[in-house]
Amino acid sequence: MTDAVDRPRDASSTALATVSAMRELKLELTRFMMSYKFASDEMLTKINILKEEFSSIHDYSPIEHVSSRLKSPEGILQKAIRKGYPLELDGIRDSIQDIAGIRVTCSFISDTYRIRDLLAGQRDVTVLHEKDYIQQPKANGYQSLHLIVAIPVFMTDRVQPVTVEIQIRTIAMDFWASLEHKIFYKYNGTVPDTLVEDLRQAADAANRLDVKMELLHDQVVALESVDTNDADLFSFDGLPPFPLPKGLLDSFMRGRTEPE
Repeated sequence: MTDAVDRPRDASSTALATVSAMRELKLELTRFMMSYKFASDEMLTKINILKEEFSSIHDYSPIEHVSSRLKSPEGILQKAIRKGYPLELDGIRDSIQDIAGIRVTCSFISDTYRIRDLLAGQRDVTVLHEKDYIQQPKANGYQSLHLIVAIPVFMTDRVQPVTVEIQIRTIAMDFWASLEHKIFYKYNGTVPDTLVEDLRQAADAANRLDVKMELLHDQVVALESVDTNDADLFSFDGLPPFPLPKGLLDSFMRGRTEPE
């Protein structure tokens, strides 16, 4: 009789324990995914600050476009199974470093390294890995600069270092990569040899275009520096809309230039 009474109690306790464990897992998974979203948001803020500063203060911004993506929990799980990684959150965090990804599209090849150096020079950004596919393209012609960086994310109960993959490439490289991606999936990874060779030649052409366009840009910049006169240095006509009245700026300028 006692055993018959205890069995429902045991089943009830097991069910409650299962529900509690599921709630805890859901909470941890939510915290896990949020940490990557926050890390991506932090890096995007850093990149957009650089972009806005370049646009407002310098001659041009080397950053043309910024995009981001976050792997879904299903995508993370599928990659962990495919790679044979342990199916627990700490193991996944250590093994999969591209859960959060950011792509920075630049004007010229030199800009990719400039942005890399500016991000790597920030005190709370740690570069863990770097793959330079610009200097050493992949066999299919793919070019890009890949960084895996770690950034601290401040949660309510912890400071969690989180990794973000950053891809930095030129407009031409990005156009080529987008086309190659579409072709790869259209043929389910088995691309005909003729298309593979055409893609490789297109990558070479894109690289030559990048080099040529940067040479032209450098020539234009050199001509502009020769044409600049002293009067232009004290003109605000070329500045973007400024949050201070122009008259106030002129007063500050006179205060700097007038002798005491």
